[in-house]
Amino acid sequence: MIGKLTGLVDTVEEDRCLIDVGGVGYLVFASAATLGRLQAGQGAALLIETHVREDHIHLFGFAERGEREWFRLLSTVQGVGARVALAILSVLSPDQLATAVAAQDKAAVARANGVGPKLAGRIVTELKDKAGALVFHGSSQTAPSAGAAANGAAPAGDALAQRAEDAISALVNLGYKRSEAFTAVAAASRDLGGEAGLDALIRAGLKELAL
Repeated sequence: MIGKLTGLVDTVEEDRCLIDVGGVGYLVFASAATLGRLQAGQGAALLIETHVREDHIHLFGFAERGEREWFRLLSTVQGVGARVALAILSVLSPDQLATAVAAQDKAAVARANGVGPKLAGRIVTELKDKAGALVFHGSSQTAPSAGAAANGAAPAGDALAQRAEDAISALVNLGYKRSEAFTAVAAASRDLGGEAGLDALIRAGLKELAL
């Protein structure tokens, strides 16, 4: 199983590249974002996801660990094959994809080739919980203490993510679209920090929406 390739870039095509590693050329499929970083004749190091099938072995390459993790997550959704996952990662960076999924922004995901409204809806629905945690964990500035971890207390990031989700639901109940509410609460959580309470997030979110 190949997990990483380091060598010289031989050629770069629309959806793939050829990496020369010690005289052996490896054909690697990749997103437009990763391919855009490569140039023929220059060195490259790509993280590799190897797919073994009865009729072929395909290598998929990633310039960033986050892109590979999202590739794996996307591939768990029914109807999302490797090519579709790469198409999505070609139009959305890992951070943009996390935000789009957490905000349930189907239109953003549907920008990718081969992704219709129905599949986009399935993607944002099935990956919602994982994406929301990714976005709001980054806003928490308080790490759990050793005692809290020993007692099984939830990490601060988990608590903030739950309060943020509750705030989003409150704003949606007031008539705002989920994508609007998510963006507003995400901005509020960044401004207020990891200790922000639910009421504070709702108030700050309303201020953001009023701007």
